[in-house]
Amino acid sequence: MTGPPETTRGAAGPTPSGRGRLARRRDQAVAFGWLVVVWNLLWGEINWANLIGGLLVGGAVLVFFPLPAVSFGGRLRLRALVVFAGRFVAELVSASLHVARIAVQPGYRPRGAIIGVQLRVSTDLNLALTAEAVSLVPGTLILEVDRESGTLYLHVLDTHGPADLEAARKRTLAVERRIVRAVGSTAELRRVGTDASEKGTRP
Repeated sequence: MTGPPETTRGAAGPTPSGRGRLARRRDQAVAFGWLVVVWNLLWGEINWANLIGGLLVGGAVLVFFPLPAVSFGGRLRLRALVVFAGRFVAELVSASLHVARIAVQPGYRPRGAIIGVQLRVSTDLNLALTAEAVSLVPGTLILEVDRESGTLYLHVLDTHGPADLEAARKRTLAVERRIVRAVGSTAELRRVGTDASEKGTRP
């Protein structure tokens, strides 16, 4: 009797393509880089010790606690990234001065409010980056992230009426817009649109 024909080893099933492996390594590199950045931001100072610590912590997280796959379909735009960093530092200084003034003003009791802001790009990466950037600015605190609807719920300090709440919502959407311009895809850029206060900045 003749048995079934032998198959050549390695030809039975598809093998991962080089492009797939490259995309996976790219996503891991992006996640590793953001972990290092977040580590330094949490310490509030960028120095060699925090940089080395961030590299070690980021590597340990990726090795021992693998993150769920987060697809990165965009591309890095250096000019928009510099704009994002500059605006972030400016807002950080302005908000810090505002909170400091509230802290030393005698008899002043600031009123807070909780608002929900639905982002235009509801990917996990954009939700995480926008929430982190917004919460690092004094006076705002992320309370909850609704992944299904792509909504951030945040507490805003020192609000006096609907105008302040609308301004906080617009600031959050502006942060999202700058992040998408820095690392988003072309389709995501179309979704965030153009803000009148940033017409001079092109991705």
